[in-house]
Amino acid sequence: MNQENQNNNRVIVDKEVAWDKTQVIMSKTNAFGIIEYANEVFVDVCGYEDYELMGQPHNIIRHPDMPKVIFKVLWENLKNGKNFHAIVKNRAKSGRYYWVITDFDIARDENDVIVNYFARRQSVPQEVIALHIEPLYKKLLQIEAASGVEFSEKYLIGFLEEKNRSYVEYIKELIYEHQRSQEKFANYSEAEEDDHEDQRGFFGRLFGR
Repeated sequence: MNQENQNNNRVIVDKEVAWDKTQVIMSKTNAFGIIEYANEVFVDVCGYEDYELMGQPHNIIRHPDMPKVIFKVLWENLKNGKNFHAIVKNRAKSGRYYWVITDFDIARDENDVIVNYFARRQSVPQEVIALHIEPLYKKLLQIEAASGVEFSEKYLIGFLEEKNRSYVEYIKELIYEHQRSQEKFANYSEAEEDDHEDQRGFFGRLFGR
């Protein structure tokens, strides 16, 4: 039985992991997504011991509610040396779930070949998940089940074209608008609140970089 089937056969509990959402989940993988390091927050949230994670593919925590097309786009960007911010639902060892947004540093060797990915993950506002992400991901899953990943990707492209946004731009906008509504940007200057602020600046601030 392959890793994906093993993951899909594991228990699913429709409850969220209780964790400190001010913390950052960090991990390091090789170029093939095999885990080489997990920080204490990662271990605490996912429920696996560090020795259980080392040497395992990162999809050990993949949740079956996640559309395959999101990982397809994520890996296409990473393999091309591009950071990618995705909202992902993960599954802990207990079967419970937790939502995160991703941020990556990409390490290369002296021949400019990618050797490692350093990942940071933070929590995502529940309102963003419930109102926007879950409905979209549910639709993508339905399309994948009926017609395959190819048409799931076509739907995602059409969805984003209608909004005149890339996936990362769409995610940024959702989180930014939520934060503004919560007045978390109240102490920022008008320049920083400008709707044309670049993605690097926004996500850098989000991840404290």
